[in-house]
Amino acid sequence: MKKKNTENIRIIALGGVGEIGKNLYVIEIDSEIFIVDAGLMHPENEMLGIDVVIPDISYLIERSDRVKAIFLTHGHEESIGGVFYCLNKFSVPVYGTKLTLALLKENFKQFRPSSKADFREIHSDSVITFNSTKVSFFRTNHSIPDSVGVSFKTSLGSIVCTGDFKFDQTPSATQASDIGKMANIGTEGVLCLLSDSANAEKPGYTPSEAVVKAEISDAIYGSENRVIVAVAASNVIRIQQVIDAAIQHGRKLAIAGKEIQSILQLAIKQGIIEVEEEIFVPLQEIKNQPKNQVVVLTAGSHGEPLAALTKMVRQGHKQISIEEGDTILIASTPIPGHELIYSKTVNLLTRAGANVVFAQKRVHVTGHGFQEELKLMLNLMKPKYLIPVNGEYRMQKAHSKLAEETGMKRSDIFLLDKGDVVEFRGQNVKVGEKVTYGNILIDGLGVGDIGNIVLRDRRLLSQDGILIVVVTLDKKKKQLVAGPEIITRGFVYVRESEQLIVQATELVRQITVENTENSIVEWSTLKQNMRDKLNQFLYEKTKRKPMIIPIIMEV
Repeated sequence: MKKKNTENIRIIALGGVGEIGKNLYVIEIDSEIFIVDAGLMHPENEMLGIDVVIPDISYLIERSDRVKAIFLTHGHEESIGGVFYCLNKFSVPVYGTKLTLALLKENFKQFRPSSKADFREIHSDSVITFNSTKVSFFRTNHSIPDSVGVSFKTSLGSIVCTGDFKFDQTPSATQASDIGKMANIGTEGVLCLLSDSANAEKPGYTPSEAVVKAEISDAIYGSENRVIVAVAASNVIRIQQVIDAAIQHGRKLAIAGKEIQSILQLAIKQGIIEVEEEIFVPLQEIKNQPKNQVVVLTAGSHGEPLAALTKMVRQGHKQISIEEGDTILIASTPIPGHELIYSKTVNLLTRAGANVVFAQKRVHVTGHGFQEELKLMLNLMKPKYLIPVNGEYRMQKAHSKLAEETGMKRSDIFLLDKGDVVEFRGQNVKVGEKVTYGNILIDGLGVGDIGNIVLRDRRLLSQDGILIVVVTLDKKKKQLVAGPEIITRGFVYVRESEQLIVQATELVRQITVENTENSIVEWSTLKQNMRDKLNQFLYEKTKRKPMIIPIIMEV
């Protein structure tokens, strides 16, 4: 790499700030652009019918000739779920660890990208050289194995993206944080640190996974009936703990859910999970097993832990239903925005007579560091500037306060929103103009074909329903031949609102006759008149505003 005295560096967050998930960070060093993570986010409550959300990458598409690589920190969907969309727009190599790439390849089967992907495996000791930078990695501890941080070396100092991390003092042998390498990077000089903020509001240290392993084992040991464990499908460490506990207590293990089954098989193939095949029993055969010798491991679509449990407790699951005396371990935390669903599910399980073990016992710990761990990362890296990422704004703010406690100046901490740009030119730093940002909504196999207008229509339909008006006209004679007929869904119960429908029908008849007598034959004008007058009439009568769709047929 040619040594340079000065560089123009830009750091842009297209996702992962002001929100949990949808991580996508852009590192520009001179003419080269690098992407760190390209993830998805679960939809917010008002995003009706949407499956997942990914970042808008218009900025990158316009500069696709400058994009050199995508680097992935770990295999959770909030970091890899949007890679398929990037590769459909431009072709670049994707660097990730062994497990991360294996999970990404599984993810690609769902979306069938148009181009062949160039996956390149790295490990914590890999170094990749580009014209403007050398990229190195360091091992981090998270709730999924094979997690790494990424460091871009420049003459102004390194730009470091931690990815999601915590510091577990009693990790498994392959999960220890590479603290020595982090300290070396800090000693050599860090220009800017992009650091995980998800738990910046929580004091102290994250409890160890060793505590969770003991709690899961105790809960299974203390149950006299079936044990059903709900996990996030990608939490490979938690899955291994459940397997170990089932073996320890002589129980068979059944898997409920296609996604968790797929990830389990992949992790076994990669050597990440160690288990003997004899422990498994098909889900449909658990009724033939003694109840005190069965553990069921479950996760729903997109790895969401409670989706399958909800079906089981409502008797809607094809193969298993919750029974009185079952022990339910919810070994996960609720997805942000889904806390109400989490609470309702626990209530339903309890009402069904199950013994529910969740937040009050340590059957799950987070993969994101608490305040003391965030301070440790800051003290190891000693960055000149800090950008808190992967968190809602209040979490980013809490992280900035922690940085001030470690000695950083407030002016050296940037609380970014999506689309914000931090520019480094020599010794000068400033926040530049925003770039294009936003959400790409995925509904089924449709990517980006659902916009704000469609969401607005869905919201209107969910609130006040729909009213369809059908009339048949003879265009030559300008006469009403048949109708009007009014069809409603989700607006009023027709049998109890016959008078309202009769009045609305008569109103449409009058509108049609008036328009045709006045020689108005533009159907668009007639339709708009119907909408306006019907809307006013129905609001006066019901204080509701259904979506009104006029349909005019010609004879």
